[in-house]
Amino acid sequence: MPVWALAAASLRAGVPVALLCVVSSAGSSPGRQGFKMSVTAAETAGSIGGGIMEHKFIELARQRLHTGDFTPVLRPQIHRREAPADRSGMMCSGEQEVLLWPLAAADLSVVAAIEKALLGGTWGQLSLSIDSGLQLLAEAANGSAPHPVSAAFYEYQPGPGWRYREQLGFRDHVTIVGGGHVSLALSKALALLDFELTVLDDRTDLPTLAANESAHHRRVISYDNVAAEIPPGPHQYVVVMTVGYRTDALVLRQLLNLPYRYLGVMGSVAKVVELRRGLQEEGFSVEEIARLRGPIGVAINSQTPEEIAISIVAELIQVRHR
Repeated sequence: MPVWALAAASLRAGVPVALLCVVSSAGSSPGRQGFKMSVTAAETAGSIGGGIMEHKFIELARQRLHTGDFTPVLRPQIHRREAPADRSGMMCSGEQEVLLWPLAAADLSVVAAIEKALLGGTWGQLSLSIDSGLQLLAEAANGSAPHPVSAAFYEYQPGPGWRYREQLGFRDHVTIVGGGHVSLALSKALALLDFELTVLDDRTDLPTLAANESAHHRRVISYDNVAAEIPPGPHQYVVVMTVGYRTDALVLRQLLNLPYRYLGVMGSVAKVVELRRGLQEEGFSVEEIARLRGPIGVAINSQTPEEIAISIVAELIQVRHR
């Protein structure tokens, strides 16, 4: 969001601004596909991976803006000293391809639409191409669109007629079932990462749920219908930490056989053993029960809600990049 906010504000003020975007990446590249920056003569927002490579692209963007050169630049960056060409100046291995796109006044309507879509959480697809420039694509009400809209989150077509597309918003979604103290701490930690965050609880007037300003969505629900609140999918992460064993079991019975990327429950070893035993007695298979992670969190001897939250975040990152 800060990348597009700076771009929109600059274009509205008549300040020259350029977009930097990592259109592809491989290996241990510090800049991953989808990383972006906006650059003006005095400000930057976002990152394309940092280090000397990022510094050089910022300087190149500012030089282009200063001279009024609006020609796009697409450059591979190889992060190895022994590479015969396109060396980035970094040694971390991997490769990435970076697009420098100077934004023109005519781009303001699209940039503003992207900013509005991100603020409103509405669906759309960013498209950048050498032929069509910067666009915001969206399905029409009848399912048609002026241009085909890809189902992939990121899509890059290299070559002379290159094209880059990505879905707006978050790819990965975490749902925390339970809005207590650890949930509040976990929400604050997850707010630093690229997850859309929902917190669910069955208690009304819960102070920690009311105080949770980090979550994008907070809802009071009935745990009897929790499965209807959490759509399955390869980018869905579910963390169960309700008020007690009974409600944990109620939630897990509904979610255990659904295809989530991550399903875990907070609790002691003894509690999780008992949960697994109860689920097995109710007829869940060994394979289904094995999908349940618990006790959740990387083993760092965490004690406080904040420490527990850090351990859970570390596990989610590990699963996300496995």
